[in-house]
Amino acid sequence: MQPDFPITRDILLIGGGHCHALVLRQWGMKPMAGVRLRVINPSPIAPYTGMLPGAIAGHYTIDQIMIDLVRLCRFAGADVILDRAVGLDPVAKTVALASGRSVAFDIASIDIGITSDLPQTEGFTAHGVSAKPLGGYAAKWEAFLQAAPEAPNLVIIGGGVGGVELALAQAYRMQQTGRRPTITVVDRNAQPLGNMGPKARAGMVEAMRRYGVDLHLNAAPVRIGPDAVELDDGTRLPSDFTLSVAGSRPQDWLQDTGLDLHQGFITVGPTLESSARDIFAVGDCAHLSHAPRPKSGVYAVREAPYLFHNLRARAAGAPLRRYQPQRDYLKLASLGDKRALAEKFGLRSGGAWLWWLKDNIDERFMAKFRDYPAMSAPKLPELRPRDLGAVMGAKPMCGGCGSKLPSGALGRALAVLPGADPDKTPGDDAAILRGADGAQVLSTDHLRGFVSDPWLMGQLAAIHSLGDVWAMGAVPQLALAQIILPRASDAVGERFLADILDGAQSVFGPAGATLGGGHTTYGAEMVVGFTVTGTCAQPVPKRGAREGDVLILTKPLGTGIILAAEMQMIRPRSGLLGPIWRDCLASMARPMVADAAILTPVARAMSDVTGFGLAGHLCEMLGEGLTATLDHAALPVLDGAEGLAGQGVASTLAPANRAALRPEWHGPREDLLVDPQTCGGLLAAVSPAQADATLADLRAAGILASIIGRVEGDPA
Repeated sequence: MQPDFPITRDILLIGGGHCHALVLRQWGMKPMAGVRLRVINPSPIAPYTGMLPGAIAGHYTIDQIMIDLVRLCRFAGADVILDRAVGLDPVAKTVALASGRSVAFDIASIDIGITSDLPQTEGFTAHGVSAKPLGGYAAKWEAFLQAAPEAPNLVIIGGGVGGVELALAQAYRMQQTGRRPTITVVDRNAQPLGNMGPKARAGMVEAMRRYGVDLHLNAAPVRIGPDAVELDDGTRLPSDFTLSVAGSRPQDWLQDTGLDLHQGFITVGPTLESSARDIFAVGDCAHLSHAPRPKSGVYAVREAPYLFHNLRARAAGAPLRRYQPQRDYLKLASLGDKRALAEKFGLRSGGAWLWWLKDNIDERFMAKFRDYPAMSAPKLPELRPRDLGAVMGAKPMCGGCGSKLPSGALGRALAVLPGADPDKTPGDDAAILRGADGAQVLSTDHLRGFVSDPWLMGQLAAIHSLGDVWAMGAVPQLALAQIILPRASDAVGERFLADILDGAQSVFGPAGATLGGGHTTYGAEMVVGFTVTGTCAQPVPKRGAREGDVLILTKPLGTGIILAAEMQMIRPRSGLLGPIWRDCLASMARPMVADAAILTPVARAMSDVTGFGLAGHLCEMLGEGLTATLDHAALPVLDGAEGLAGQGVASTLAPANRAALRPEWHGPREDLLVDPQTCGGLLAAVSPAQADATLADLRAAGILASIIGRVEGDPA
């Protein structure tokens, strides 16, 4: 565990390529004090290119070839920003993102790979599939397999090693599913596999012959249609699935960075630094000016220890190491089935044993990103209170609403407050100031950091703080910030605060609230909170449900479980944690302006579902003599949450929530009822006569609301 040193430098990794993934793993093993490490990548997972042909052939699942960047970044202690870089200013040291955000850095590295799309070819964007980036291709291939005809036509544009490997993989998979494909590889050159020696080339061509894969040489596509590819020699090839593996093209935005480029790729020297000081580049997006090499993941992997050293050395003001790539390397090409071909220095070999060798190499690489060394827990002192260990718990304390005081302790503490003035009442979800023209509601919420990206933390904290205002049917009016920043230099502290406020303003502005100021202080960790006000003619009460009312919930459950899983770096039994976490954050990040506008006129009682879970907040809505019946099958649940609950994952607040209600509740669905929600949905009690129309209005607004149960009289 790192000591509490102030943060003085920001190192930014742009892209989740192989080299950056290895640097992140090394960083987790050996972090650098005083540095905030940040990663920008559009996806929470990153494919390992070496296993792609095997996945296309069906030898691996898609999940098996993916590196879970979310778990990796948690291990490394790095911020993860799920966005796409679209620009870089090397002078201002900022990166522009597709979302409109700007991210500042002191030192940066670029590992964004290449693309194989054909933007200049008519129809490719609408009807073609690019092999790179790999994740999109793999998903589209799996979708095509579900609906492919019995005798499909497939065209692969590009006759290099990658194109032929994927043609053989697609042929094998098609045949395994009982289909009779016609597959054509198109290449503009007079012979395919230009980077291979004659013997290896002959072996690959023989494999194509065995699978019936045709070659069409000395031609290039001029138009891609929904069912055919037209070539510049006049040929028209029928095609149900058109894949481009045609060479390597750099990403377009690099042209406007001002960095020195070679054919669009970032020029770097032996230290992997670009023409701009403090900006490095690795992997396929970089051109090694001192030792040009073909694009290959082998070089990206070998660059990782040098980049790891040089990033740290630059931050420390120490000398950089020089990288000299090897002249050649062992090339292992898949042959569709579980056989492979090898080439090095012009020599070739082939057979099943080489598939075993390749599979073993790939498995060892991916094993680095499956299980990480356990983080040591703080050692308890010899002399300590007997209950210290029990209070600390075996797992890290959750953030968000999972870190709040349990309801029992909270209720007992609040009981000491004096009685309220009728015009200044504690209210339900918010305090109420009543006046001649209506009411003003006042609420405050603070969240212990559960995501490390300050911008995202500001956005989510703003949504969470507005939940009470929306639940009372009020229109947001004013917000004041209360922010604790981790210890940092003035420059980094300024970036922290600017990001938090910018994220918050992205919510408050559209909601109609003014962010009017607030207070900041340094502390042990990031805590973001807002005090908000809103106005309404008549607040919607929390406790006003009537017998027979229908219960409507506007967001799925499971945020507490998923956030706890991310903190603990849990590997789900099914799927990957990264996409589960991404979808959870997307649900949390949806403001509830429209939810409140639709529900306020019809709700007899309403609350936002937060720290005490669905069951806890529902109990607060029920008056004397009332109970509720929930339809467990109708409960909306975030993807992956129920499976994680079945693995025993729970927020640190969940046991207290269960104890306050029904200690005997056990099981994944029951766990969801007491799961503390952060940025949870609105729960409304609506009359049966209005329920169906209200649900239709919510869904018409794009809100995936559900009817989850009814209010009933207590039979006791």
